[in-house]
Amino acid sequence: MPPPNPTKEKASGTKGKDVGLEETNHNHNSTTTSIVDRMPLSVQPYMHLARLDKPIGTMLLLWPCYWSTAIAADPGHWPDPKLLGLFTIGSFVMRGAGCTINDMWDADFDRHVERTKSRPLASGELSMTQATAFLAAQLSVGLGVLLSLPHMEFCFMVGAVSLPLVVAYPLMKRYTNWPQLVLGMTFNWGALMGWAATHGSLMDGLSIIGPLYASGITWTLVYDTL
Repeated sequence: MPPPNPTKEKASGTKGKDVGLEETNHNHNSTTTSIVDRMPLSVQPYMHLARLDKPIGTMLLLWPCYWSTAIAADPGHWPDPKLLGLFTIGSFVMRGAGCTINDMWDADFDRHVERTKSRPLASGELSMTQATAFLAAQLSVGLGVLLSLPHMEFCFMVGAVSLPLVVAYPLMKRYTNWPQLVLGMTFNWGALMGWAATHGSLMDGLSIIGPLYASGITWTLVYDTL
């Protein structure tokens, strides 16, 4: 049987509802949209490519980082504010990078779908070369955040393992009926990162962060399917 037609599926709305990396609803956040609209015209396409006008996806990526960091803190103590700040920056950057990758994969299909044909790559506002350069900048900032975390070597290893998921997710919409599962595995990776950055290990907390990660994936399956 041939692989499903992604253009048809995206147009029908039954598949490819990549809520986290693209958008969770059609109601734009008025504040962030206003900020984007006030930026120089030359900058706006890049901000739209990174979905900075739709911050809900960033929050969905950020919450598992916060949960894990809070749980990993010593009893009776607040989580490390510097660590929370780094995760906040990293979530904005890496969610944007995921959106850039998604649009690079799907540009040819997005041109034929009403909901997506106005995106910067699909509409021609940005070229693939510009998007590639922008992605390199996003990943460089993400790498800087990763190298700034405590227990750097271990955190780098844990963070790097998630990159194949980030790259593969857009393709999962084409070749599987379970793209939400891959999205959940990607978006809840912070459940591992928070503990890793606090303790420099995962083995000592598998009984805690394992269920947290699994429940986060289940949560994603629910909200992305709805």
